[in-house]
Amino acid sequence: MTALYHEGSRSLQDRFDTRRLADRIEQVLLSDTIDEHDRSFIESMDMFFIATADESGRSNCSYKGGDPGFVRVLDERTIAFPNYDGNGMYLSMGNLLKNPSVGLLFIDFEKGHRIRLNGEASVDMDDPLRAEWPEAQFVVRVRAREVFPNCPRYIHRMRRVERSEFVPREGCETPVPDWKRSQWASDALPQDDPARPTDG
Repeated sequence: MTALYHEGSRSLQDRFDTRRLADRIEQVLLSDTIDEHDRSFIESMDMFFIATADESGRSNCSYKGGDPGFVRVLDERTIAFPNYDGNGMYLSMGNLLKNPSVGLLFIDFEKGHRIRLNGEASVDMDDPLRAEWPEAQFVVRVRAREVFPNCPRYIHRMRRVERSEFVPREGCETPVPDWKRSQWASDALPQDDPARPTDG
């Protein structure tokens, strides 16, 4: 049994006669390091999907977006990205505090290319890189365990219309999302949230 495949994977590979192919993919395409091509691709991305699970194995998948380069490759085994203000639930980031195993999926919908990066994550409120990202709450670092490309054939081709105006940027006031001004949310916001109603 390899580190990548388990009994469930093997049972389906055997059912559909893909064990040889799966082993070849592991031998040829799988790495535990980030090469220069991977680095260039990851650092060009303005979004990715992140899969986490809590200590009981209950899963969560979420989307993270920023400007290109908001995910940084620090060395051949490590990436880092900021956590920005969100809905305050901290489902993905909370999971990382209980179970550091994480899966990231980077997709370029225009060119039809994607990379998976699985590894172990750490959350640091005082990471020195935090100052590099305006309004970052904290920094997540991921040490790569598996890095590999995915078959692009089912990627739907889409074009970017515009980047989100809500991504924090240096020298630019970040707008407040409308949902924070909703009656159901406004009085429950954190004390220092700019959308929180002022007394009087």
